[in-house]
Amino acid sequence: MTGRTPSVHALLWTAIFAISFGFVEAAVVVYLRAIYYPEGFSMPLVTMADGHVALELGRELATLVMLLSVAWLAGRQAWERFGLFCTAFGVWDIFYYVSLKLLLDWPTGLLDWDVLFLIPVPWIGPVFAPVLVSCVMIVCGAMIFLRVRAGVPFHPPLISWIAAAAGILVLLYSFTHDTEATLRHGMPAPYRPEILFIALFLFATAFSQALRRREPEPPS
Repeated sequence: MTGRTPSVHALLWTAIFAISFGFVEAAVVVYLRAIYYPEGFSMPLVTMADGHVALELGRELATLVMLLSVAWLAGRQAWERFGLFCTAFGVWDIFYYVSLKLLLDWPTGLLDWDVLFLIPVPWIGPVFAPVLVSCVMIVCGAMIFLRVRAGVPFHPPLISWIAAAAGILVLLYSFTHDTEATLRHGMPAPYRPEILFIALFLFATAFSQALRRREPEPPS
């Protein structure tokens, strides 16, 4: 029990940071929407000042650095830090939308479109898509962290690495396959949820195979 409690505390404080950070990000978006979408956010995107675009890119990069930093400080080794980063990212993303709902009464539903990320190109999709991905990140990240912190080896086999890499590529395609329309300030093509579900299936395959792998028994 004594070893378990610090692990839970690390997850709890990581989640508290992510929740607070989600509110900070939402507060920034409140100001941005007041400037660029005074009548309410909707697609297509409006043209932002060049200086503001650069600031947004810098802010998103800083967001990743902050989430990585808290995971690095709370974890003791690589897989622990990876698990904490996934957990922090998922909690931050979900509570970003929770905070926007409280502050702006937006999104009105999970089918509302949003700009998910800007690096290296705009990621566009309905709110339910990043929320589903975040839920997967929280569950998998927390399980990896707790497993490794408990001393259980975590060494994903080759099939897990292949499935995870394929899942990332498919997920990126689902959010960026009509980037050209977004950059031209046009309406993007309808989102294809089946592509998202393929990516989630690949992630589930990668994770399940990693959990099933067992280290060989030492010779007696």
